Amino acid sequence: MKQKNKRLDREKRTVKEMILLYCHNNHGTKGDNLCESCQSLLDYAFTRIDRCVFLPDKPTCKNCTVHCYAPAKKQAIKDVMRYSGPRMMWHKPILAIHHLLDGKKDKERIENYFKEKEKRKK
Repeated sequence: MKQKNKRLDREKRTVKEMILLYCHNNHGTKGDNLCESCQSLLDYAFTRIDRCVFLPDKPTCKNCTVHCYAPAKKQAIKDVMRYSGPRMMWHKPILAIHHLLDGKKDKERIENYFKEKEKRKK
């Protein structure tokens, strides 16, 4: 269980770093400060991670089969990831590599979730 919590914490750190990078370069913020809209997006992303239906085997959002973001927030996070994703290898390479590796394991996580769900129905 510790490993899964560690992975979710890392996912939250990755999202936070991506939003920080985006906000700093597009909205002129500095340090750990975010503009109001980016802070709102970060809070929303953390809430969605915490309430994911796939917990504790949550896949990365990119590979998820259940899209739980509201349309406006979904577009906002896509914009952030489109901008920050390629730049993460330069700014936070370890987080970027972990995120890519986590994404490779997602198919197995999703399949396990649906297998467990079927077992509970029986």
